[in-house]
Amino acid sequence: MKLAEPGACAPPGVGIGMRHAHYADFLNATPAVDWVEVHSENYFGDGGYDLHVLETVRRDLPVSLHGVGMGLGSARPLDAVHLARLKRLVERIEPAVVSEHLCWSATSAGYLNDLLPMPLTDIALDHLCSRVGETQDALGRPVLLENVSTYIRFRDDQYGETAFLAELARRSGCGVLLDVNNLYVNQCNHGEDAIAAMNALTSAVVGEIHLAGHRVTDIAVIDDHGSCVAPVVWALYECALDRFGNKPTLIEWDTDVPPLAVLLEEAHMARRRRMDPGATAFRSNGVECQP
Repeated sequence: MKLAEPGACAPPGVGIGMRHAHYADFLNATPAVDWVEVHSENYFGDGGYDLHVLETVRRDLPVSLHGVGMGLGSARPLDAVHLARLKRLVERIEPAVVSEHLCWSATSAGYLNDLLPMPLTDIALDHLCSRVGETQDALGRPVLLENVSTYIRFRDDQYGETAFLAELARRSGCGVLLDVNNLYVNQCNHGEDAIAAMNALTSAVVGEIHLAGHRVTDIAVIDDHGSCVAPVVWALYECALDRFGNKPTLIEWDTDVPPLAVLLEEAHMARRRRMDPGATAFRSNGVECQP
């Protein structure tokens, strides 16, 4: 496996996820954001309206491609067709960065439409290093891997999720897309400490930060990307800024998508916090953020 050069990073500033509901807004006028992120698989076709919109927006704004379907941790061979389509899209759009998730999603019997949690073991780490290396070699660039929200953990886990990602980055040359909302969801669901998880990563390896809303239920906290960023997640974001610096930040909103103005206001709030990182002291389960 050839190691990719380190340094994958989203565009500077604050971006938003571009969703179908806002296509007309983007075509009418370039919104006040620094960049946009789209789900790669929605643009795998060789034509059509979705690709037309993306190519039009790309003339004025940097684009990040965020994959949700590759399932790099799956046990079956890497999907060569999927990877080829992603490579073609990368060549067409020339994105600032390409990202995927630390998850699996397929078996020999078929594809599961979910971001399923990896066992955090040495065997899984070896497997991911190989798969990430294969992907980076095919794309000719390093990628970012995102920590995911989970609703189970495995008894045989040998790492915390971010420590696993840190070692994966060291060995494969990939970077980390740090989803702060997912850290909070996993803290609520598993008793994991969100700030301790941040402290397992260095600034050099983090190439992007995600912020999103979640839903609290009687059973679990659900990462549904269907509301504004919660105050506790904003506080964790300020801790992330204090530790990692002004990393590129994205506002995600995928369900119950509101008017574009709501996303722009969330992006504005992120921008305000980036102007004064570390202004809010925050502790989680007694662990303090380490700059």
